[in-house]
Amino acid sequence: MDQRDDDPRRLRRADFPVLRDLPTRWSDDDVYGHVNNVVHYLMFDTAVNGWLIEATGTDIRRLPAIGVVVETSCRYFAELRFPEVVTAGIALAHLGTSSVVYRLALFGQRSEQPAAVGRFVHVYVDAETRRPVPVPDEIRKALEVIS
Repeated sequence: MDQRDDDPRRLRRADFPVLRDLPTRWSDDDVYGHVNNVVHYLMFDTAVNGWLIEATGTDIRRLPAIGVVVETSCRYFAELRFPEVVTAGIALAHLGTSSVVYRLALFGQRSEQPAAVGRFVHVYVDAETRRPVPVPDEIRKALEVIS
């Protein structure tokens, strides 16, 4: 097991094959003056789905199988604040038959250490029946590039 799995604070930008910049918005800060915890999840979702759209060259919402989020988690280590540009790191933790597990991190503008580290699980389901189906080929090909 990698030491970074024991202590995610050891993760660095270089541990993520995909890095995406996400600007914070004025409304992201809460009354305590930092990015609210719910915004971290929005950033994870935006980073993963934005990357999937770019990497596949298709509108993933129009595929016959769609990825639904069945699990998320986030550990917080440092504050993020508007007007920072946050860098989201995306790595593939596991690719199954119908599921994808992502390891994610959010880095502040001036930090090599993650402000937050997360886990995001997509299960692919038929767009009509909502029953699990294999990960679409377009998605699988994009994920193989970062595995």
